[in-house]
Amino acid sequence: MTNIADLLHQSDELATELSAFLELPPYDNSPRITSSRTLCGVSFEHSESVRILVTTGNFTSSLGVLRMQYEALVKAIWALYAASDNSISKLQSNLNTDNAKWADKIPLLGALLVELEGKAPAHALGPLNEFKEYSWKPLSSYIHGGIHAVTRHGKGYPVELLTQALRSSNGLQVMTGMMLVILSGDTKQQGRISKIQQQFTGCCPALNPRNTALQGTH
Repeated sequence: MTNIADLLHQSDELATELSAFLELPPYDNSPRITSSRTLCGVSFEHSESVRILVTTGNFTSSLGVLRMQYEALVKAIWALYAASDNSISKLQSNLNTDNAKWADKIPLLGALLVELEGKAPAHALGPLNEFKEYSWKPLSSYIHGGIHAVTRHGKGYPVELLTQALRSSNGLQVMTGMMLVILSGDTKQQGRISKIQQQFTGCCPALNPRNTALQGTH
């Protein structure tokens, strides 16, 4: 497991660099920006949980949380670029039984990605669609106790699969950092993201999404 230990160490260092973007003040306190920024924080939290769960050997749970990390990031981007004012008001409403039922009517992930077409930057939407195409179904299987969860929990997890999961989580975390820069409105911060990407290429996904698909068939 030496390779996993090294990758976890690099991933922690990447997370430390990216966490600084959580301290950037938002461009304004509008409900849209506030909602998106909060969801970025949720995605960051999930990325930390992925690493913790891999470290403790709770691999099935870590893959389920990876899907949650991805979904929070998609919703953060959707909140900024495509959500209707009505949907934003649902996200911002006080938490009670009636409002929770109302907010649950927000579209599911596939519909969010469709709504983002032509609205979100192409360089962001492309990787999100690729992730869904190659990794969404197997990750959903881990959440719902499907064949991937049963097989891997029973027979063991290949190192390659865990490596792919960590790299994917790191890639999503970099995208979340980019979102926080956008939400801050501080264009000077973009150079910091580029430098971090160059510094941590060794622990982020390969360019070809097929190389990082979490099918769990190895």
